[in-house]
Amino acid sequence: MKKIILGIVGIPAILIIIFLLQSAPIDPAAYTPPKSQELTGVLAPNNLLQKAELLALGKINGPEEVAVDSQGRVYGGTQDGKIMCLLPDGKLDAFAETKGRPLGIQFDKNKNLIVCDSYKGLLSINPQGKIKVLATSADGVPFKFTDALDISSDGTIYFTDASSKYGQNEYLYDLLESKPHGRFLSYDPATGQIKVLLKNLYFANGVALSQQEDFVLINETYRYRIIRYWLKGPKAGTHEIFIDNLPGFPDNISSNHKGTFWLALFTLRNEAVDKLHPSSFLKAQMSKLPKALWPKPKPYGLVLALDERGKITQSLHEPTGKHLKEITSAREYGGYLYLGSLHNDRIGKYKLP
Repeated sequence: MKKIILGIVGIPAILIIIFLLQSAPIDPAAYTPPKSQELTGVLAPNNLLQKAELLALGKINGPEEVAVDSQGRVYGGTQDGKIMCLLPDGKLDAFAETKGRPLGIQFDKNKNLIVCDSYKGLLSINPQGKIKVLATSADGVPFKFTDALDISSDGTIYFTDASSKYGQNEYLYDLLESKPHGRFLSYDPATGQIKVLLKNLYFANGVALSQQEDFVLINETYRYRIIRYWLKGPKAGTHEIFIDNLPGFPDNISSNHKGTFWLALFTLRNEAVDKLHPSSFLKAQMSKLPKALWPKPKPYGLVLALDERGKITQSLHEPTGKHLKEITSAREYGGYLYLGSLHNDRIGKYKLP
């Protein structure tokens, strides 16, 4: 009987040893995040986003970013590789199919829809839905996670490759690894030339040009901050931190071209993740577990307004996450904010005062 008991007791220990000896899918670095700021003052919770109209409710699957054309048609890329078009009468049509995962989308001056497809690269889709591949690599390094973009008045496309190591279905690995795999790039449509403007970014995400196009902002999602890259003036070609220690994970950012940036935060800071970050050992062990056992994002809707000095001027909340949650983009058109989401089944339309 004693041998049986010892055998039973020993089984968990053996399983633990086997688990610890397994190689991790990531090579994490230790990182100590700044203490999360309180949701007070301009960040104080409110229910403003609960007033948003819900478009295509239950009919669209993960419209991560939203674009609106001159006829008021609303476009969004979905998880199954389609770009859907919502007509003013409420009818939903498939505009194009990339067979990848469309993320950032925006119309250029020729009415082509420019798309960052996480798997297919930087694409251009003409008004008839014909797809042209603009770029799939830079400096000999293939894009692994083409993510977000903005387009300047001269047609230059500024965009990000969020991670050169992990693809869209592995973005949580990039979170735990805490190493800078992201790049910020430009594409010249006249020459087809691609330039790598910044390397070593911590999950390079949203992109937005300033009102005068003298600088551009790039979100570093997994550092809770935004970088400013100067395009003109004495600082041209240099970069700096624009705003740091944000209250959540910054995803896409857009400009209304009047001095305001709209920043979408996927969710609030996660205390469990912040406590894991200083230990590379614990993060390696976490990465071995099924993702269902990882810390879960809080269902929350949050959008911030920033001025061009990096000051938060307004916050829009949906604290319950039932109406809108996991907001990944906020773009202003015709007096409304259109709100996209990586996983949700709707597009928010919030009327601005």
